Amino acid sequence: MTQPLPKILPVNELKNTANIMKTCKESGVPIVITKNGYGEAVMMSLKLYEEMFAKMQAAALINAGLDEIESGAKPVSGEEFFNNMKAKYGK
Repeated sequence: MTQPLPKILPVNELKNTANIMKTCKESGVPIVITKNGYGEAVMMSLKLYEEMFAKMQAAALINAGLDEIESGAKPVSGEEFFNNMKAKYGK
């Protein structure tokens, strides 16, 4: 699934923050703030930030697990995992 390209906005257009925040929230697309033609900052809705952060956390956990396997840790089957959870938490 392709994400729409971020909008680009020069820093001197940040005067109408209410409209910019509304655009962020409604479009679901980040806004790149530029200064002298170069990217300086990114503005996005809280919802988009939380979604992106959750994906980054999930990717970090997956990569940590893959690193453990590459280091010689024994992978656990799904069945074994759930049996361990039931034994530990009783459900």
